[in-house]
Amino acid sequence: MRTEPNFLELIGRFAGKRMLAIGDLMLDEFIWGRVSRISPEAPVPVVNVTGESYYPGGAANVARNLREFTSETFVMGAVGADAPGKTLLELLHAAGIRTDGVIGGAAATTVKTRVIARNQQVVRVDREQKTALRPDQLAEAGAYLESAIAEMDAIVVADYGKGFLTQALADEICRLARKHRKILAVDPHPHTSLTWRGATAIKPNRIEAFSAVGLPPAEAVEPVCRDEALLEAARRLRQLWQTESLLVTLGEQGMLLFDGDAEPLHLAARAQEVFDVSGAGDTAIAIFTLGLAAGAHAGAAAELANRASGIVVGKVGTATVAPAELIRAFQTV
Repeated sequence: MRTEPNFLELIGRFAGKRMLAIGDLMLDEFIWGRVSRISPEAPVPVVNVTGESYYPGGAANVARNLREFTSETFVMGAVGADAPGKTLLELLHAAGIRTDGVIGGAAATTVKTRVIARNQQVVRVDREQKTALRPDQLAEAGAYLESAIAEMDAIVVADYGKGFLTQALADEICRLARKHRKILAVDPHPHTSLTWRGATAIKPNRIEAFSAVGLPPAEAVEPVCRDEALLEAARRLRQLWQTESLLVTLGEQGMLLFDGDAEPLHLAARAQEVFDVSGAGDTAIAIFTLGLAAGAHAGAAAELANRASGIVVGKVGTATVAPAELIRAFQTV
């Protein structure tokens, strides 16, 4: 029988881990403003801009979440030879995130622009070109992985469906993780149909879980552990991906963990207030993987991720969780 984990001790172990985040790199742009009237041209709010800010997004935000807890954070992805790509690299460097694995020359850097007024998102504008890696870029990515992965404690993959991750690259990541016996955790995308056979852990949300096995989305059921449609999707996913742990995030219903032969474990949502869910999945996969790398069993790692997600959705913008905040969450239980 498992003993109650010492969460504060686990969090303390995060600092010594070397972590690699892989996936689609993006620049998140936030335009902040005030709304005082409706446009006379159309029934839309007029936003008076008061400021702008930029953050690493996508897999770069996963790296940013990891970097809060460990100085040994690396990122692998692609950026374009454009102004957003330059800004993104500058932000990563300023955060102390190693970019040795970032490949230049992509078609364009993905930019997500959110207009925020009164702490509410008014609109989001996406600028992107979905382009897969060229053969020479794929070879460059493979060479970086081969040289870097042996030194890592864990690898986190964040697939946003923007083209960086292909089945060939996914297979290589899985192969090298198995070869070097590294923890590999994956946050999949519902529309890429990539398989991650043999990964240590996979963290889909509810929609992604159904989509990955070709099942139609079903209405959520309470209690979660009796949601037969979700249980069937999870069973098929584990059979397809042959993963040790499957952590399904369920928004306001929390998370549902499938680990080994154990009964599914439901973790109720911890958020006190929800202002912005942007990047909450990035926080969850980052902290879950750090927990596994620190030696936690999957249930304890999921609880760490659940608490961290509950903190980050209470912030506005692409936010992260600081170690002190996560520690405080367990001290106040």
